[in-house]
Amino acid sequence: MTTQSKSLTREEADAFGRELDALRQEVIADLGKRDLEHIRQIIRTANRSEAAGRLLLHFGFGPLSFVLGTSALGLSKILENMEIGHNIMHGQYDWTRDPALDSLRYDWDNVCTGDDWRHSHNYEHHTFTNILGKDRDIGYGFLRVAPEQPWRPVHLTQPVVAALLALFFQWGVGAHDLRVDELFAGKQTPAELAKRARPFATKAAWQLFKDYAFFPALALINAPRVALGNLLANGTRNLWTYAVIFCGHFPEGVRVYTEDETADESRGQWYVRQLNGSANIEGSRWLHVLTGHLSHQIEHHMFPDLPAARYPEMAPRVREICARYGQGYNTGSFARQLSSVIGRIARLSLPGPKKTAKATRVVPEEAATPLTYRAAA
Repeated sequence: MTTQSKSLTREEADAFGRELDALRQEVIADLGKRDLEHIRQIIRTANRSEAAGRLLLHFGFGPLSFVLGTSALGLSKILENMEIGHNIMHGQYDWTRDPALDSLRYDWDNVCTGDDWRHSHNYEHHTFTNILGKDRDIGYGFLRVAPEQPWRPVHLTQPVVAALLALFFQWGVGAHDLRVDELFAGKQTPAELAKRARPFATKAAWQLFKDYAFFPALALINAPRVALGNLLANGTRNLWTYAVIFCGHFPEGVRVYTEDETADESRGQWYVRQLNGSANIEGSRWLHVLTGHLSHQIEHHMFPDLPAARYPEMAPRVREICARYGQGYNTGSFARQLSSVIGRIARLSLPGPKKTAKATRVVPEEAATPLTYRAAA
């Protein structure tokens, strides 16, 4: 459910931000054993699920063991990417000083390199969330996801492009920070692109070798079965992560901003932008775990470096604060948010007048973000 947000004065937005800062500090003061036990339990579950899946694929015969093995391997990949990798690389567990949970050392089971992800996602997206021309998740590539983006003939293909992106989502994520569009715009040379692409190509080659050569070779006669199981497990992970991320960013009710609106944004206004640029998915505890708690995308955008498992208990407090300040809180079932995203992609593929962003001054430069990510070594 989404309600229209009231326009806040800077003083009101700053008061709004102070309440959210207080909630953030309350959670930080309470971090401890249960947070560490949670992430370690999820890591154990993902490892056991991968082991079970690979054993069933390598040594099993018949369709039942194949379906069970592929499902277990797919579950492992989803948990590793969503609840483990994404959240660890956000620095959510740096406070533990555990090398296995260090945000700069962790690199996930994905063709996207950890360094590329930390730059394009942690820095660019979470700093400049939904700012046209600054947030590369909006306004780049072949997808028109907001009416404020000008329509181009290539957008007629976006329902097909979106479906292909869903199937090959890790490859879209991996290539995102290569900035291929800048090559065609004359903003980077082929040599610069080749240099930028080298770590991605190395990581992608390793992932392809691991999933489609090394593990199948270990299975000997079952090699084709293992290769197909890996392909389907990766495909399952791709479809799931695509659906979760698009439901959190592009359903109806989510808005974008212009750079002019964001020229002098305070911390409180930064919180308002994170709220207006995100949407939640309602569901069970296991749905939240399988999404990496990105089902609480609003809380994640407000508090990206807090352990995501804390978001469900923070959400009612955030929602209550939003209600007191007259701010909409975009939430709905998975089916509702996904159907909204699909409808929006289809509608915005067609020509129509460009919409002008609302003239509400809310948004900054790097200094206004509520956290500073550790620089890559």
